[in-house]
Amino acid sequence: MNVLFLFIDGLGLGSCDADRNPFYRERPALLPCYENGAASRRIDHNGVLVPTDATLGVEGLPQSATGQTALFTGLNASRLLGRHLPGFPNETLRAVLRDQSILKKVKESDRRGIFINAYRPLFFKLKTATRWRLSTTTVVNLAAGNRFCSIDDIRHRRSLYHDFTNDELIKRRFPVERLTPDEAGRIMAKLSETYDFLLFEYFLTDRAGHAQDMEKGIREVQRLQAFLAGLLDEIDLRRTLVLLTSDHGNMEDLSVRSHTRNRVPTLLWGAGSEVLQSRIHSIVDIAPNVLQLLNG
Repeated sequence: MNVLFLFIDGLGLGSCDADRNPFYRERPALLPCYENGAASRRIDHNGVLVPTDATLGVEGLPQSATGQTALFTGLNASRLLGRHLPGFPNETLRAVLRDQSILKKVKESDRRGIFINAYRPLFFKLKTATRWRLSTTTVVNLAAGNRFCSIDDIRHRRSLYHDFTNDELIKRRFPVERLTPDEAGRIMAKLSETYDFLLFEYFLTDRAGHAQDMEKGIREVQRLQAFLAGLLDEIDLRRTLVLLTSDHGNMEDLSVRSHTRNRVPTLLWGAGSEVLQSRIHSIVDIAPNVLQLLNG
């Protein structure tokens, strides 16, 4: 079997309030991010939603650096630091990621893994030391010693940009084709046939949450719903686990500019989903259980 890990930044389980929660206003079949505190429940394409703790027993609002480190290593990064850390990982978290990166563990088990997001040419001009100070997913990939995808990989449909439609690249005048979210989902499904483990990061949801912009929030819900529909219509769920989760809440409550302490959704479709749904309680449970499933 193989695993497609979709990391969607700033996605929590919010209230049934259409004035604050764009998910409840749209009620997407594949992203039912409302009814905070509800038990696990079935969703479209025979999937399951598992409410998942992102606070990790630490006071304050969950943040990106510690939440993502926990997601991609299985270690409680917030407890390690004694606080939630925003932004990019510090040296302590980088040391954890160097040793415990999920992509590194996949590689050590002789499975083929990839961080599927493509980077612009500027990234490849950076010194290695500078790259280590960037996003958690960048550090995760560096720790594994894997190559980084480029714009050329997008052109040959070997990779996706972080917005998956290429709109941002087109605005910057890169010669790439525009994709619909549905097309991008189908490309991702095809890519899943090549690897044992794929990691994809999407963070425009977190930006929309911080902007407190309902129109942007609704647009993000619609884009993600279409992307997932294209992906799940095309992918072979008999041999692939599709896992979607987040590092903290945000876009589900546009009444506040900050992150939230809401539980995040872990959405599971396909191979191994029945096993995993009973094992996931917080975001630290995801990496070790995915690895166990891959190596089982």
